[in-house]
Amino acid sequence: MVSAPSRAASIRDLEADFAWLDRLIEARFQRHFHPDTPRRALPPPPVMGEPPSAYARHLRAAAADPLRRTALVLVLAHALRPRLLDALLIRNTAIDRRFTEFGGSRDRAEAEFQPTGETLAFLVGGDDLEARLAVMDLLAPDADLVRADVLHAAASDDPLRGVLRPGRALLARIGLADEAAAALGAGFPAQRIETRQRWEDLVLHPSTRAEVAEIAAWIAHGPTLMEDWGMGRTLRPGHRSLFYGPPGTGKTMTAALLGEMTDRPVYRIDLSMTVSKYIGETEKNLARVIDAAEARGWILFFDEADALFGKRGETKDAHDRHANQEVAFLLQRIESFDGIAILASNYRDNIDEAFARRFESMVYFPAPRPEERLELWRRALPARAVLASDVDLHALARDHALTGGSIVNAVRYAALASLTDGGRPIGQAHLNAAIRREQAKEGRGG
Repeated sequence: MVSAPSRAASIRDLEADFAWLDRLIEARFQRHFHPDTPRRALPPPPVMGEPPSAYARHLRAAAADPLRRTALVLVLAHALRPRLLDALLIRNTAIDRRFTEFGGSRDRAEAEFQPTGETLAFLVGGDDLEARLAVMDLLAPDADLVRADVLHAAASDDPLRGVLRPGRALLARIGLADEAAAALGAGFPAQRIETRQRWEDLVLHPSTRAEVAEIAAWIAHGPTLMEDWGMGRTLRPGHRSLFYGPPGTGKTMTAALLGEMTDRPVYRIDLSMTVSKYIGETEKNLARVIDAAEARGWILFFDEADALFGKRGETKDAHDRHANQEVAFLLQRIESFDGIAILASNYRDNIDEAFARRFESMVYFPAPRPEERLELWRRALPARAVLASDVDLHALARDHALTGGSIVNAVRYAALASLTDGGRPIGQAHLNAAIRREQAKEGRGG
């Protein structure tokens, strides 16, 4: 669900942009109807407020230049504040019809103005031919904002005449709707991951926590570094990180919490749907995910990344050569990804060295030490659980090298066994049996 503060911040910034659009329309009318008067500068777009909103982040990612920003505000005004466009319904009394140069749908004489590419061209450039050509490029079927479903231009032989509407998931991307309502389709090869845990619930080695904090710092301050400080000329866009370590050490939970603390959705790539045995299909599937993530400001989480980014075997036939070419293309695509990409693997050495060099950070998630295991036991036990007098959590943490995931599973089993016994306190026997189950699952005796 979209949080109330996030929604309020996006509404605040969107109201400022709607007021700017109103002034822009007025300035364009002044130039159009009074060409002999001294021209005033067109009003600049407003600076976004603090704290940064999902809408502001989306502008940075997908609509940084004036043309794109005007397009985005125009379609959002059409959807959310249509009265702003009423002024464009004015009729040319000399020929008793609407002004062709203002654009708008020509299929109906509706009371509500429906903007088209012509409308956008008028707002950004008046009758300037270069502005019209730029709008045509922006609205082409293969243009990035159209492919990413940020803008939708109704089918037309002329991209300037199609009615402009926001893409299906645009409101979700800017924090004004639930992403679950975006209708990405059942075949979309990524699923959102969320957690009800909080940052303070995460038990990590101090060095691991410090490295994760560096990623959070990049999410918060990366745009300032790249744009305001001018480092975009020397730094690659985005941030790529490898999370590696044994299963159950908190890699997925950390990715989800990074999204929670920075107000960004986290999407896990389903590699079983993304990696295809058919040459070329993997590239298309992953490109869909990356395009959507760039437009929406998602964090991408590639679980079990070895399947796609692992070391390649010997090239034996044409299929192997095509597969290697395909992977090379995908590596380049993720390298240029203007967002946060996290890849998870159980072993660092499983990742192809050619790709490992492209990571901005490599974060090791070691098996927890005894003091961390003790904290995991304490946090995993339900608040309503009653422990028998023979339970010694210090001894459990010292003697049994379990990961956080295994400890949670053991507590679950022990709590259910306690309830089955009529709600008796959780005893050492319950916990010992639960630990043996976890060790057996890992192929260890006990």
